Amino acid sequence: MDYAATGEAALARIGAAQELDALEALRVEFLGKQGSISGLLKTLGGMSPEERQTVGPQIHALRESVTAALAERKEALESAVLDARLAAETVDLTLPAPAAPRGSIHPVSQVLDELAEIFADLGFAVATGPEIEDDWHNFTALNIPESHPARAMHDTFYFPDCDTAGRKMLLRTHTSPVQIRSMLQHGAPIRIIAPGRVYRSDSDATHTPMFHQVEGLVIDKGITLGHLKWTLETFLKAFFEREDIVLRLRPSYFPFTEPSVEVDVGFALVNGKRVLGGSGDEPGHGWMELLGSGMVNRKVIAAGGLDPDEWQGFAFGVGVDRLAMLKYGMDDLRAFFDGDARWLGHYGFSALDVPTLSVGVGARA
Repeated sequence: MDYAATGEAALARIGAAQELDALEALRVEFLGKQGSISGLLKTLGGMSPEERQTVGPQIHALRESVTAALAERKEALESAVLDARLAAETVDLTLPAPAAPRGSIHPVSQVLDELAEIFADLGFAVATGPEIEDDWHNFTALNIPESHPARAMHDTFYFPDCDTAGRKMLLRTHTSPVQIRSMLQHGAPIRIIAPGRVYRSDSDATHTPMFHQVEGLVIDKGITLGHLKWTLETFLKAFFEREDIVLRLRPSYFPFTEPSVEVDVGFALVNGKRVLGGSGDEPGHGWMELLGSGMVNRKVIAAGGLDPDEWQGFAFGVGVDRLAMLKYGMDDLRAFFDGDARWLGHYGFSALDVPTLSVGVGARA
C-alpha cells in the first residue's frame, strides 16, 4: 500500500475543508474508532515482526501528519470565524453601561427592621444580649427547673466549659435572657423587644438549628392581659398590613409566664397559601397558632431584681423567620440559610426601601 499517496490525499482533503463541521467529519473518517487510519493501526497486530518494523513507522507517520494537519486547519478556520465576527459586529459607544449587580436585603433583616419600626411607634426600645449564655440567665432565672426537658443535651447546645461562677455555658435557646438582663440593668418600668439569633437542636422544613426570634416585655404597674391582647393585635395588624386580623387566646403553659396563653390568628387558604385575616370560625377559615405569651411569672420578676407585689407585666415571643414565611409566601425555612443568591434575588428587598409606617412596612424592591 502506498502510504505516502494516502497521506497526500488526506492532507489535500483537510486543506480543502471550509467549515469546522466538515473538518470534524474528516477527523472522524480518518482517526475515529472506525476511521481508515485507525484501521491501518489495527492491522499491525496481524503482521510479522519484520513487517511491523517496516510498515509500522509509515502508518504512525501518516497518523501524526494527519493529526497535525487537522489541528492546523482547525486553528485557521476558527481564526477566520473570529475575524468575520469582528468585521461584522460593532460596538455602540453611546449606549449606557450595563447595570452593575445590586445586593438586596435578606428577608430576616427586613422583618427585623419592620418589627423595630412598629414597636418603636408603640414606645418599645430594642434590647440585645449575648448569644453565648449561662444556664442561670437562660433557664433558672426564667423559672425553668433543672428537670425541664429544655435543659436536655438533645435540645440545647452546651459548651464543655463553665463561667467563673461555675455556671454551665450554652448557646441561648431563646432571647428571654435579655429580659432578665434588662430588668437587672434598667429596673422598671420597662418596654422592650429582644430580637436575635437563637439555637436549638432541631432541623426540618419548618425548624433549623439556628433561627431568629423576637420577644417582647412590658413591666409596669397595673398591667393586664387586656394590654397584652391590644399590643399583639396592633402589632400584627401593622405587620401584615391588614385591619381584619382576629386573635384567639387559648390557655397554655410556659414556665416564665402565669397565666400563659397561646395566640391563634384567623386565616384562609388562597391558591394553596395561608392568608391571615378574618375570624377562624368563619366558613372556609381556620385558626393557626402564631405565638406564645402571658403575664410574667412572679418568680421571673423577682429574678430580675423587682418586687412582684409592686410590678406586673406581660411577655410574648414569636419566630422572626416564621413571620417572614407567612407574610412573604415562603414555604421552607431551610432556604433562609442556604446562601442561594437566586433565592435572595427573588425574596430580597431593596436597601433603599426602609420600612416606615407612613409608606408601608412591607415595601418590596
